[in-house]
Amino acid sequence: MNSRWTVALSVLATLATSGNAFVFVNHSPIVSPVTKSTALLMGPPADPSLPMTEQYGEGSRKYRRTVYNHDLWVKHRSPDRFFSNLRTLVNSGIYKQVGKEVAATVGVASFVCLWNALVGGYQGFDGTMHDPIIHNAFFQVVGLPMIPFTILTPSLGLLLVFRTNSSYTRWDEARKFWGLNINHTRDLCRMATSWYGYQLPKSRDGLPPVIDPVKREEDLKHLSLCTWAFVRSMKRHLSPPGEDEEDFIAELKSRLPAEQAEKVITAAHRPNRALYDLSVAIEKLPMHFMRKNEINNNLSIFEDTLGGSERLLSSPVPLFYSRHTARFLSTWLLLLPFALYDPFKGSWNHISMIPATTFISLCLFGIEELATQLEEPFTILPMQGFCDKIGANCDEIVSWSGQYDDEFPVIVKTFEDSERLWDRVLTKFRKSS
Repeated sequence: MNSRWTVALSVLATLATSGNAFVFVNHSPIVSPVTKSTALLMGPPADPSLPMTEQYGEGSRKYRRTVYNHDLWVKHRSPDRFFSNLRTLVNSGIYKQVGKEVAATVGVASFVCLWNALVGGYQGFDGTMHDPIIHNAFFQVVGLPMIPFTILTPSLGLLLVFRTNSSYTRWDEARKFWGLNINHTRDLCRMATSWYGYQLPKSRDGLPPVIDPVKREEDLKHLSLCTWAFVRSMKRHLSPPGEDEEDFIAELKSRLPAEQAEKVITAAHRPNRALYDLSVAIEKLPMHFMRKNEINNNLSIFEDTLGGSERLLSSPVPLFYSRHTARFLSTWLLLLPFALYDPFKGSWNHISMIPATTFISLCLFGIEELATQLEEPFTILPMQGFCDKIGANCDEIVSWSGQYDDEFPVIVKTFEDSERLWDRVLTKFRKSS
């Protein structure tokens, strides 16, 4: 048995030094697509003529930015989902991404079958056993016992589970950061809209002040744009430069005042500059400083989501852990065919071990690939859709009327409107006194 271990390991060492079959390589160059403003729902590329780099690997990540709606959840729960997933098995981007690794393990399995047939004898198509083709005392049948793989399997499983859970936790944390952005941008605009003008200095008669509707609309619209500019700058800050830079500049120049857009674009840290502009816009709102403080609490949350996202982007799962897991997994799978040779002796020339090796490699390499794809979450999150949603929500909220509408008409466009306003103010004041 020791000689079989020696032969197996020497064969692997020879193959590893003679080629790059066992080396993990980047399967596709980084694609830097230029995307326009996107909806929340995205899918795979519809054009079949697109290069393979758009169908899996880095180029396919922009097609994984999906946000579900009710129809998609119904499809997700469909009883036909198992057959649908099996039908698209050959189109899986994950399986294509690990194709070279799987090919390496299948190559080892094929080599083991062929080598042992040459030096140990083989079975003909009619079932007759034939003598070895190579007669040499140095060349022996290669194989390994299954016990080491059985002992190591739980450890490998724990490594893969921790690797996958850590990556999913990072994705979930990034998604929650953007959820906080969505929630608190709404909260910010809601408070600013409802509190605008409240507790301004009253008139000499003790009556509430008259709010200029034009200035109110301008102030709140500017606040909404500054809010959108922050999340849009944060999206650009977390995206690959080639994918988003041109669109980011075009969007800011089309929506913000020219001077403000230029200051954000040229800033060393764009989200910080956009957040500063938002803080200034809040400070200029005519309301009590205590209410401004409440609104400013949302900005502290934005700082936290921005800082947390930067932490995720700059700090991967410790590399020594990822590398050890990849080395453990690749070594385990590359040696596995040597241990599967004897268990498949019931098949013709042990050939069933080849599809078995293919299936096992595809599953385990696929798990490791899933963890790798999830580890950096921002290029698979629909951040552009989030920004569009935030912009639309904020614009809608600031378009609502203020809190005085039930008591006094805020919108004063003509002299007659002003007279009617003061008539109602004086009438309400006399009743209350």
